[in-house]
Amino acid sequence: MIKEEIKNRFSKALVKAFGDELAEENPLIMPATNPKFGDYQCNIAMSLAKKLKQKPREIATKILENLDINDLSETPKIAGPGFINITLKPSFLQEKLKNIQTDTRLGVEKAQHPQKIVVDFSSPNIAKEMHVGHLRSTIIGDSIARVLEFRENDVLRLNHVGDWGTQFGMLIAYLKEVYPQALTTADALDLGDLVALYKQGKKRFDEDEKFQETARKEVVKLQAGEKDSVYAWQLLCQQSRKAFQEIYNLLDIKLTERGESFYNPFLADIVEFLEKQSLIEENDGAKCVFLEGFTNKQGDPLPLIVQKSDGGYNYATTDLAALKYRLEKDEAQRIIYVTDAGQSNHFAMVFQVAKKAGLIKDNMEAIHVPFGLVLGEGGKRIKTREGETIRLIDLLEKAISRAREDLESRLVEENRKESEDFISNVAKVVGISAVKYADLSQNRTSNYIFSYDKMLALSGNTAPYMLYAYVRVQGISRKGNIDFQNLGEDTKIVLGEETELVLAKHLLQLSEAIVEVEKDLLPNRLCEYLYELSKKFNQFYDRCPVLQADEPQRTSRLILSDLTARTLKLGLSLLGIEVLERM
Repeated sequence: MIKEEIKNRFSKALVKAFGDELAEENPLIMPATNPKFGDYQCNIAMSLAKKLKQKPREIATKILENLDINDLSETPKIAGPGFINITLKPSFLQEKLKNIQTDTRLGVEKAQHPQKIVVDFSSPNIAKEMHVGHLRSTIIGDSIARVLEFRENDVLRLNHVGDWGTQFGMLIAYLKEVYPQALTTADALDLGDLVALYKQGKKRFDEDEKFQETARKEVVKLQAGEKDSVYAWQLLCQQSRKAFQEIYNLLDIKLTERGESFYNPFLADIVEFLEKQSLIEENDGAKCVFLEGFTNKQGDPLPLIVQKSDGGYNYATTDLAALKYRLEKDEAQRIIYVTDAGQSNHFAMVFQVAKKAGLIKDNMEAIHVPFGLVLGEGGKRIKTREGETIRLIDLLEKAISRAREDLESRLVEENRKESEDFISNVAKVVGISAVKYADLSQNRTSNYIFSYDKMLALSGNTAPYMLYAYVRVQGISRKGNIDFQNLGEDTKIVLGEETELVLAKHLLQLSEAIVEVEKDLLPNRLCEYLYELSKKFNQFYDRCPVLQADEPQRTSRLILSDLTARTLKLGLSLLGIEVLERM
């Protein structure tokens, strides 16, 4: 990374100028906020003024006197109270671009210290359909996993499905009455029927005490491993999985399912483990852990309950058992939970218990990655006209349908004829990409308003705009009959025009963008990078002839175009977005 290279040069200059005591000092290298100040800026002089008892400009001057940077930068300049501005040399940029021309990773380094990482995301509930609320966890978690995998970390993608608990006793009891063949025959019901029956069963459970008792007995049978009950439960899970997989296939999501039921054998053990650590206190018959900093609305201490007064377990027990298993059995060094912001308090308590119990050690990390809501255009929770939560499959299929309508309208305007296969594929890729990118381009901690019109637009910060920039480069290849893979490694890259320099600098910042996402787990940073890349390429394309240019500019600009397309393709793939050769 160029930023790291500059940082290393300034670190050496600090030691030369002021001694070894500054060997660990961060030189505070930042990208310049305004191009007129250069490309990067060193801000260390101001922060050292008090420590060194010198004026910032004097410190900056001494740093420059000891700075060896002539091979990559024009002469650095001191600005304001002591900022040091760095402008990269065209010759340095040209050399860096040549280095990545044949690199499949486009200069993105592998992690220096790869980790074993668990990413817990998506997590729908069995016997319930995936709805719009599952969208964010699924695509944010997938993008984070893709970035971590690309950096060569060992990533386990876990789908912690809700496949255990009282609701299954209720559902099995109800199905035994109204639709017993569903519990003995595969494919007797589809998930939509199952959801409707679940709602009916829940209504019956809430209103009928006798039925409640019947449902509880079914739970006991299931927990005891009674053959017929387990088989019925497995059939219910199987039906749900088929519907989930349809969505995962559409979104190109890879997951390993390990639901709540997987950890059921370990629940008693985790409670016993916490008791041995002297963390358990009884409160109204329940086994709890009291933690610092957590209180209810009345200001009283808020406990984390790990075993209810009736002997049952809850989500906290399962999450602690899962965390212990992942740290000890999966040997995870980092566990990332991608769930809505409403669960922040829950995970803060679970993590604190795990740290107090010695489960999370100093070299381990458990992180909650929260996200906001998907809202309708009125700024309220997105729902159907009937007030129901929108099914995720319906939302995705409508995006594809809208993308198809837009494409067919454009084909009529352009008097173009395309095959049905072409139209179907483009509609699917554009529709799904638009939904993913519209979500990922937001800061995940914020709510955002879902709008098909905005996300499918060919201009602005949208997936179609990014895809179109990629298609533009492929159009250059087709029009000029260019094989980008055989442009010649010996060809010199020439950066003479301002838009060429701007594009080149941005291409070389890919690694910085990806490492930032790996660190902060904010995919919108990569979206911002790709959007800026697309804008800079379009400005270059509009102002610099490519196929009509004379040599050596022609081949040099072809290389810049190819590097842009490859960078877009790689960056979009890390967001889970497929590119198109034509649109």
